[in-house]
Amino acid sequence: MKATEFVAGALTGGKAWMAGLLADLEEGDLVAVPTAKGGNHPLWVIGHLTVSEASIVGGMIKGGHPNVPDGWGTLFGMGSQPVSDASKYPSKAELLEAFEKVRAETLELLARLADTDLDKPSANSPNQELFGTIGRCLATLVNQQAFHVGQIADARRALGRKPVFA
Repeated sequence: MKATEFVAGALTGGKAWMAGLLADLEEGDLVAVPTAKGGNHPLWVIGHLTVSEASIVGGMIKGGHPNVPDGWGTLFGMGSQPVSDASKYPSKAELLEAFEKVRAETLELLARLADTDLDKPSANSPNQELFGTIGRCLATLVNQQAFHVGQIADARRALGRKPVFA
């Protein structure tokens, strides 16, 4: 298996986990705070993963701009804070549609990359350790997805839902 195929598989598998965790959550559930001390609710997580992936792929790997709607960087980007008012966010359907579009672009990029491309420097890297090469950028995507999808699982538990994957 090529490294690029491994990354594509990890991203696809993580997306499937996210879909499973979100499947029975209705609009009101999507702003459920996962812990008594706060945390990132599912609606914010979907938006954050979308904006982050678009920023990493579009900005750091391709050297362009993130392909997300205006204002989403403020709502979901680095340093943004989730709020419990669902009306402040796009709908679940709109967020998932944007996520699907960004993920499709990422998978198309991976299909064109050779494993040797993973060692190439990224186009615009604010942090060399996490984003200094194309491979590091992609590894960060995989890790970030796993981290934040776990927060959706925590929000489900806070709502009293049973685990999806047991």
